[in-house]
Amino acid sequence: MRHLTLTRPLTFFDLETTGVDPENDRIVQLAMIRVEPDGSRRAYETLVNPQRPIPPQATAVHGITDADVKDKPTFAAVARRVEQMLTGSDLAGYNSIRFDGPLLQAELRRAGSELDLRGARHLDALVIFRLMEPRNLTAAYRKYCGKDLVGAHSALADTEATLEVLDAQVAFYDAVPADVDALHALCNPDEGRFVDRGRKFVWNGDGRAVFTFGKHNGEVLDDVAGDRGKRGYLEWMLNKDFSEEVKGILREALAGVFPRRDG
Repeated sequence: MRHLTLTRPLTFFDLETTGVDPENDRIVQLAMIRVEPDGSRRAYETLVNPQRPIPPQATAVHGITDADVKDKPTFAAVARRVEQMLTGSDLAGYNSIRFDGPLLQAELRRAGSELDLRGARHLDALVIFRLMEPRNLTAAYRKYCGKDLVGAHSALADTEATLEVLDAQVAFYDAVPADVDALHALCNPDEGRFVDRGRKFVWNGDGRAVFTFGKHNGEVLDDVAGDRGKRGYLEWMLNKDFSEEVKGILREALAGVFPRRDG
């Protein structure tokens, strides 16, 4: 590290997980590098048995399967080593303030640890990236079209700028195709994977809807609706702030009608 000035240790960390819910998902792999003020460092990396099935959509992201973690330690078994890496240290990661940090804290809490990460300073490279490289239309217009956007936030000016930006992007990147069908595929890589627009359910290999969040993450909707002990979760969802599309799926499921994908 040639540029950061440290007065206390800084631990960089990254997690691979069973999903994207910081409170309810579990770690399947973690890596940490603790850098001391004198520049010395030590690293720790391990696969972790989450004690639950790893959903296919998670495996598609990180490549870790149930077989990979079957004989690996649980988080509780490695929690003491994790504490040693973090104690007295500040934190750093990529999207770690919103996701990795809260999930790691939840895992520590479940393992009985009293280490509170909220007391540490926390650096996030993604936050800095977004601050320094804004992803708005004005910034895109300047980057791809080489001029300032006059009349930003006027609907017509923004629409005309978007037209110019999209056309310029096709010329700017070799990997961006010029025909609409190929561009559609590029812009919608997950098209057809999810049952609903909010991505609360994903299609499995049998064409059935599977939860992508919460305590039934990875479970088939049919099975949850058909289990007397679990049906209450669907009824609870109906009273929460889910989209009308999702609530429609839930009402039909409670009535015994389930979404199906042909083919």
